[in-house]
Amino acid sequence: MARPQCDPMLTARFTAPAVPKTLVHRPELLRRLTAGVQGPLTLINGPAGSGKTVLTAHWAAAGGRAPRPPLWLTVEPDDAPGVFWAYVLEALHRGGVELPAAVGRPTRAEGVTQSFLVRLAAGLAESAQPVVLVLDQFDTAQPPAMTEGLDFVLRHAAGGLRIVLTSRTDSLLPLHRYRAAGEIAEIRQADLRFTHADAEALLGEHRLDLSQDGIRLLLQRTEGWAAGVRLCALAMQRSPDPEAFVRQFAADRTTIADYLLGEVLDAQPPATQDLLLRVCVTDRVHPDLADALTGRDDAARTLAGLARDNAFLEQIDASAWYRLHPLFAEVLRAHLRQRHPGLEQQLQGRAARWLAGTGRLTEAVLQGAAAGDWPFAAGQLVDALAIGRLFTGLESEQLNRAFATLPAEAEGAAPALVGAAARLAVQDLPGYEDMVRRADSHLGPRSGAAARLSRAFLEVLAGRATGDPAATERAAADAERVLGELPAPLVAAHPEVRALLLTALGTVRLGAGRLDGAQSALTAAVEACGGPGTRPGTDPGCEPGTEPGSEPAALYPPLCDALGSLALTELMRGRLRQAAAHARASLAVAEQSALPPGRRSGTGHLVLAGVALERDDLPAARSHLDLATATAAAGPRPEPAVAVGAAVIGSRIAVAEGDVEAALAVLTGPRPTGTAPAARAWAVDELAVAESAAHLARGDTAAALRALDAAPSGRPEHALARARALLAAGRAEPAVRELAALPADDGLTLPVRVGACLLRARIAAADGDTGAARRRLAEAVELAGQEEMRRPFAECEPWVRRALREATGPVPAGGSPAGRAAADSRTGSPAEEPPPVVEALSARETDVLRQAARMLSTEEIAAELYVSANTVKTHLKSIYRKLGVTRRSDAVHRAQDLGLL
Repeated sequence: MARPQCDPMLTARFTAPAVPKTLVHRPELLRRLTAGVQGPLTLINGPAGSGKTVLTAHWAAAGGRAPRPPLWLTVEPDDAPGVFWAYVLEALHRGGVELPAAVGRPTRAEGVTQSFLVRLAAGLAESAQPVVLVLDQFDTAQPPAMTEGLDFVLRHAAGGLRIVLTSRTDSLLPLHRYRAAGEIAEIRQADLRFTHADAEALLGEHRLDLSQDGIRLLLQRTEGWAAGVRLCALAMQRSPDPEAFVRQFAADRTTIADYLLGEVLDAQPPATQDLLLRVCVTDRVHPDLADALTGRDDAARTLAGLARDNAFLEQIDASAWYRLHPLFAEVLRAHLRQRHPGLEQQLQGRAARWLAGTGRLTEAVLQGAAAGDWPFAAGQLVDALAIGRLFTGLESEQLNRAFATLPAEAEGAAPALVGAAARLAVQDLPGYEDMVRRADSHLGPRSGAAARLSRAFLEVLAGRATGDPAATERAAADAERVLGELPAPLVAAHPEVRALLLTALGTVRLGAGRLDGAQSALTAAVEACGGPGTRPGTDPGCEPGTEPGSEPAALYPPLCDALGSLALTELMRGRLRQAAAHARASLAVAEQSALPPGRRSGTGHLVLAGVALERDDLPAARSHLDLATATAAAGPRPEPAVAVGAAVIGSRIAVAEGDVEAALAVLTGPRPTGTAPAARAWAVDELAVAESAAHLARGDTAAALRALDAAPSGRPEHALARARALLAAGRAEPAVRELAALPADDGLTLPVRVGACLLRARIAAADGDTGAARRRLAEAVELAGQEEMRRPFAECEPWVRRALREATGPVPAGGSPAGRAAADSRTGSPAEEPPPVVEALSARETDVLRQAARMLSTEEIAAELYVSANTVKTHLKSIYRKLGVTRRSDAVHRAQDLGLL
């Protein structure tokens, strides 16, 4: 049979393409296709290479799971309406569909009559079985008359014709009518993207063994584009190292580039090609930005058309913004460099200024840096008080990568300041010092407040690395003074600046052993971050693509950091409840914000290890210490205070476990060398006190004293350790003098107060002053009971038990765990039982008590149980009444004794 004008029919157009040997079976999409042909229209729509034809050919090769095998017709873009209908009739004829002779045939290539369409629809309606016809590559390039005719026949064939359309663009068929009637099934680009399982199956067909991370990276680069994954698989077969190929492959140097240039770019008219080449320099493009890059005013229409035609450009969340497929953008940029050398940087500079003018700071900075316009890019960060974004926030890695190539000789204060920040962010202190010197050569009293703030800000953050409290304090005071000179709205727009300043200041004070000052600064840092309940996000009123003034996500790292350091401060003061609460909050913030392992410090777990140790829960202490060690290994270099704290806690745990050699070995790691004298003295003394305790654990009093004498200090902790060692050596008088030199109780931490009471009790007992010994021991028990501190008693257990057994009167333990243990040891039998339970606890009261046993605050219990804090307080009062107690800790222990927990 011949088509109009007697040209021969092309047989290949009636045959579905062969299914590839390396076929990826996609049963869910095949099922949707089968379900779709139960209705009149099925649309498979996606860009070139998305797998439309392969999927449909696979389905057709299996018979389409229909009574009559589907028929196939490949549509050519230059088909005239008459030619198209001639091919449709031939496809029906070859498929065994018998139509009445009255239907006739097209006689003109230009079109067909309405009468022909009516006869064809009527003939199909009389068919015994529905006809399923696949029209492959049926795109918007087809003449409207052809589409209108197809719609007419489909609607009037009374179910006798069912069409499957594959296309890159939305057909001119009135799809909205089919959707409203529920008569269309659609498989779109999002459905056609390869999943992880699809990619894994394809690689398996190519006999490629790629790691799970490698597959994820491949999907990330290709965004699931089927042809891209397949072409990469073919290239990997020729590569000696497939994993390395995925990490390093450049789209512009592979067959992917040929495919995209030939199938997508070259298919566009010259003006559209020019627009694509110019907008590829940005990650996202707005029509107004595109007009600024092209110098024309047709971008809105052109971009909308490209997105509608699936030309590897998509609209972002129904906004005015668009994005190119990253592989297509990469190919376009390479093509731009080849076709127009030097134009890329000009376009990037133009884009940077347009983005800056619309308030998109980060994008403007990145474009300016890419253009090599360092004064502009760095000036944007400095003038906007955004230099802190190099240290925290979602875009910190992007910004640091952008400024990694900033040349040291770049002129101006802003490039030098940003260069110093970029080097400080990676702990390159020599590089930081060099850039700071360059910045100082440009700065003076008349420099802008933003530049002077950036300089002081960097000096404070550098103090964390150098451990110099004096320099850090001076810089923090300078920064606070300059902040007062700046407009309040500008300062409020960047809360991360004050949060980072206070966190660094508090951490430096902690490293110098200045616990009061550390607590003050770190508490203020937490407040500057909005507290542990801060949530990341953006202003819901912002248009997609805009940048809100404040990014709460930028506050997560300093909040997590400040809470961890505050927890360590409270642990050193002996405030175990507060320490545990802050540690848990720090860990919760890290989880809620999904901080990557490289940004976590492990301080939270370290503090929980210290709390568990003080409460003599050695398994929990060891577990948290192991978690802290693992987290620290994957994260940044630990702060000096954290490193020393980890060594001390690890040593004490090892002593408690009976391994003194391990206890001594762990103390040799964090010896401070490059820190300032004040910080170095504190760290050395902390380690010396822990070493002395380890030597005492094996009875070597001489070594214990040598360790302390090697690091003389006026700290109370040192004096207490020395008194303990002297007493163990039988030198009571010097021990008494050391204790007498301790400050008043108000100036001591709780561990020192408890330790001093225990030593004085032991001295009094040795002198035969039983009354004084009992009073001192009772005082120690009462103090320790405030925080449920048990470890000090375990560390001097033999003489404590002996003293308590010899006591003749009651020890006022206040109902604390230590008090009960003391009472049990004294009498040799359990303390007198409290009165029986007045009334059984309700299920909800038991839930509250379980949370209280976890040492959660009232507010934390309320959050855990999804009730109000007042409800929790009501339950607690009822629990106290029923258990015959007056305090939360007593209620927990009473319930444990009764087997209720």
